[in-house]
Amino acid sequence: MFDRRSKLLSTVTLLQDIGVTCIAFVLAYALRSYLVHFQFFSRRFPDIYPFSHYLPLLAGFVVAWAIAGYFSTFYRDLELHNLVRLILNIVSQLALVLVVIYAVLYLLRRSDISRSYVLLVGLVDFLLLLFGRAISYWGVAIMRDWLRRYHYLLLVGCGQRAREMAALIEESRGMGLRLIGFVNTELTGEASELGGYDVYPLQSIGSILQNRVVDEVVFAVDLQELARLEPVMRHCADLGIRTRLQLEFLPPAYSRIYLENFRDVQLLSLSSAPDSELRLFFKRIFDVALSFAALVVLSPLMLLIAAIIKIASPGPVLFRQTRCGLGGRRFTLYKFRSMINNAEQMRAELHQLNEADGPVFKISDDPRITVVGRWLRRFSLDELPQLWNIFRGEMSFVGPRPAVPEEVDQYEDWQRRRLRMRPGLTCTWVLEGRSHVDFKRWMQLDLKYIDNWSLWLDAKIFLRTIPIVLSGRGAY
Repeated sequence: MFDRRSKLLSTVTLLQDIGVTCIAFVLAYALRSYLVHFQFFSRRFPDIYPFSHYLPLLAGFVVAWAIAGYFSTFYRDLELHNLVRLILNIVSQLALVLVVIYAVLYLLRRSDISRSYVLLVGLVDFLLLLFGRAISYWGVAIMRDWLRRYHYLLLVGCGQRAREMAALIEESRGMGLRLIGFVNTELTGEASELGGYDVYPLQSIGSILQNRVVDEVVFAVDLQELARLEPVMRHCADLGIRTRLQLEFLPPAYSRIYLENFRDVQLLSLSSAPDSELRLFFKRIFDVALSFAALVVLSPLMLLIAAIIKIASPGPVLFRQTRCGLGGRRFTLYKFRSMINNAEQMRAELHQLNEADGPVFKISDDPRITVVGRWLRRFSLDELPQLWNIFRGEMSFVGPRPAVPEEVDQYEDWQRRRLRMRPGLTCTWVLEGRSHVDFKRWMQLDLKYIDNWSLWLDAKIFLRTIPIVLSGRGAY
């Protein structure tokens, strides 16, 4: 389905699910109140407070559901979901919301809120959500077929691109899309047939647009043909028919293509890195809030580590190093010093001991590391000062690790794309083995993260990193 319509379907489904959750809240309360009249349940469940007492909990359910739905992938590409995927998504989102609700109730010590009632809300909500989705998808499809409310498209072009687009439209028949046929862009073309659809000559497109119901015209041609078809596009604009252009003639490296205005100038924007200002803004808000809180809470521990480093070996407490950040911007990265004072000067002497491939320099049993430093590195405590880098906006909690300029100078072109994301403390390579991941695999994991970035992905990486760091697994 087209992206905008898919987003509309996602929004409508999210609002529908929130409404269903409110209904489930009421039905679960009625069921919970009814069950206590039976001896089996009355002995196990205490009396429940009046419904008005649980209205704040209902608000919490709605907010948690809306946030989880907006920032996750549960509502993405709904038209492609099969029954199994649908059930798994509902179960996953319900489990996430229930965990959040139970955690908040525990932290606030709300013993007045019935835990069994919360669980009952989840069970009733699951059944109602399944029923609601079935009514929405299959019921609407049946109604659409009965009323013949379809969305008709005309494809301009008969080449491979046009046939691929036709196949995609065929896959979306369940969402109401219907293909009228193809238009042969050759001036001498005659009416024929392609893949079971009519092929119309170019000179007849005017009569087709006037005599047939055509909601959209999709141009699936190369750049040279597109320039020649400008009069056809202008004619579609005069008739008020929506026109779409297949942009496969653009470089395939760009995964994000959209049109925007700069004052009165229209620009076609191409990007191969995340550029959603709103989601990146939320990512930054999370970084600022959590880094500030961590700096305050962990300041006694950081002062203790600083004192131990000062006593254990001569030299400064902090290690400062120039790194490359977002877009290649240089910044000073801070770490607790884990090596002897002149470690950087000794690097050239130890170059033959390097165990990492590519431009990275790593030694598993580095003689420059102090006793205290080895302990700090094992549990990543040496990286705590980077909370200041995160607070300043030079880094993020999740993102590709910041590289030194000497390494970046040796990057291949495809590897430099990792600089298009703000560097972070952790990323997908940490989950695969931290220091034991080879350089090429490391770069591939960073680029895969960039291509699939979402706030939900950040949350999963962040939470999965915590036990890895606490265990000290994979650290040098």
